[in-house]
Amino acid sequence: MNEELRTEELTEAAESTETMADYEEHFDDANPWNRVADYMANKTPLHVVVEGVVNGGVIVTVEGLRGFVPASKLSLSYIEDLETYLNKEIDVRVIDVDQASNRLVLSAREILREKEKKARQELINSIQVGTVLEGTVETLQNYGAFIKLENGLSGLVHVSQISNKRVKVPSDVLKEGDTVTVKVIGVKDGKISLSMKALETPVEEEVPEKVVIPKSEKISTSLGDLLKNIKL
Repeated sequence: MNEELRTEELTEAAESTETMADYEEHFDDANPWNRVADYMANKTPLHVVVEGVVNGGVIVTVEGLRGFVPASKLSLSYIEDLETYLNKEIDVRVIDVDQASNRLVLSAREILREKEKKARQELINSIQVGTVLEGTVETLQNYGAFIKLENGLSGLVHVSQISNKRVKVPSDVLKEGDTVTVKVIGVKDGKISLSMKALETPVEEEVPEKVVIPKSEKISTSLGDLLKNIKL
């Protein structure tokens, strides 16, 4: 009976004993620098609040650590006044970790670019071939005109789709800033093909009048018949 009790006590003691490796594992998990390094490796999105504005960027806190978001990484466009970001909630990713230098840098730009790309693709997918839209001529190339559409997307009117009449180069009939009406004729690989010609009234070709020229013998005979009836 005593031996059985002793065995149970030894078993319980063995199960409750933590090795040094266990302590090291717990220590690694508890180290916030290791956690933010994992966030960087896994490209984990983090929801943070801007707590301060400094020269060249803003300050946020991640896992109790002070993090810096450069102004160039806050938005997809230039920010005139960083103070507008104070107390604002933003989504960021860790892009640089250096515990020795107490350096933690984050960025919102990549996440914003991904969201913009996804929203654009969803908008493109919603466009149906045959849709008629208003747009503005953005740029002109020898091969066609790029049109900024009313929904914010851009599409190309190939030079062959500008008019029913022959157009050598787009600049012959269009200029940047012109407002045009276009028809969607194709959507492929994220690109939108447009046509102005499809909305024009087709030009009717003139049918040439058919002229029948009589043979020379018939002409001579006709003249002979005409003259024989004339009295001199």
